[in-house]
Amino acid sequence: MARETETLAGYVADLRCDDIPPEVLERAKALTLDFLGSAIRARRDAESTPSLLKMLEQLALDTKGQSTVFGDDRTWTPAVAALLNGAFGHSLDFDDTHADSSLHPSAPVVPAAFAVGEMVGASGRDVLTAIVAGYEVCCRLGNALDPTSHYARGFHPTATAGTYGAAAAAGKLLGLSEAQLVSAFGVSGSQAAGSLQFLVNGAWNKRYQVGAAAMNGVIAATLARNDFVGSTEAVEGKHGLLVGYTDNAHPDKAVSGLGSTYETMKIGIKPYPSCRYTHAALDAIIAMRREHNLTPDQITRVEIGLHRNGITLTGDAATKRHPTSVVGGQFSMFFTGAVALDQGRFGWDDYGRLGDAAIDKLADRFDVVQDDRLEVGRSHPFGARVSITTADGVHERIYADPSGEPNSFPDAQAMQQKFLTLARPVLNGRAEQLADAILSLERFDRVEQATRLGRQ
Repeated sequence: MARETETLAGYVADLRCDDIPPEVLERAKALTLDFLGSAIRARRDAESTPSLLKMLEQLALDTKGQSTVFGDDRTWTPAVAALLNGAFGHSLDFDDTHADSSLHPSAPVVPAAFAVGEMVGASGRDVLTAIVAGYEVCCRLGNALDPTSHYARGFHPTATAGTYGAAAAAGKLLGLSEAQLVSAFGVSGSQAAGSLQFLVNGAWNKRYQVGAAAMNGVIAATLARNDFVGSTEAVEGKHGLLVGYTDNAHPDKAVSGLGSTYETMKIGIKPYPSCRYTHAALDAIIAMRREHNLTPDQITRVEIGLHRNGITLTGDAATKRHPTSVVGGQFSMFFTGAVALDQGRFGWDDYGRLGDAAIDKLADRFDVVQDDRLEVGRSHPFGARVSITTADGVHERIYADPSGEPNSFPDAQAMQQKFLTLARPVLNGRAEQLADAILSLERFDRVEQATRLGRQ
């Protein structure tokens, strides 16, 4: 390990919008729009939202500020806006995923960038630059942590590496120097936290800890702006991120190709509101159901092979076969697969089928197993093998990648349609206006001119 913290800090401090290739800026706008659709819908629909708002009220943290919470009818202080937008945007589990690091980059980064961008009166170009900086930092740190090892330690990478990404985005907009960004990363190292224990009972921790990553990044950068001395070597040091959070660190991945290879272009979009490890299997199930005209009564067994990370998150039969909560369903290969097999689709409203006797009966025919073929020679671990047994024989498919990855990234029309499907029920006619504003964010002299369209 050699000065990874300083290298990342220098990159963020020196990055200019003109340095970023046009296709990367376009991708950042598309990813931002996708994230905001989830945040807006979750402000109204996520079952954890009332608890978050009540907590803020009881702690007198609901003070009026100037920062937008998307889908809300008022403005908030910057740190709280980052918390809420991050938590809301991650609540549907419909937000983007970076396959190599197995984290959700927009959830911590975009809320931090908008909160600070509004606070300092930044332009749309400035905010886009900060978002790209945040994406690059958190994705690279996620790569360096090695997600399999990070998961094995019980950590949630979006909340750990994501804190650094949020600090990078916030620090860029605050105009921090390299030395100040090193301090911001140092503070981030003390705040980076996120446990997988939520998997046991379908807890809401996952949503909160990602919102906290966005908020903590804003706090870390603001402390550094005000001459707070943060620890050095927060990434590579004796007690740094790559020592304390993984048994298989790859520090070179944090900085290799920095400024020339954009991890932003490797971020994928979700077609289903569930853990990304379920998606390749859902793609296969829906395609096989259509191709072979399958109905549930014909099927005697379904075996789904996943990477070991997918087993950890979605495949434990004892706790995942018959989930009773939305989070449990989001992380159940059994439930999501049974719904997709039953009706040929899977969407947000299908969590209404939790506890449905027909779905539980169909889920009993599913087995989820580790498949070594999905671990050797694959570029990332999101693939799946699906074998469906009927009286006529066995149908099998292997999908190396789920849909929505960079090699099948949705076109502009599909991206906008996904956003509008989520946002229209909350924003009504303003949803189209917000979509147009985000997709042309660089033309706004002040980002608040665009973000205010996202208020209910």
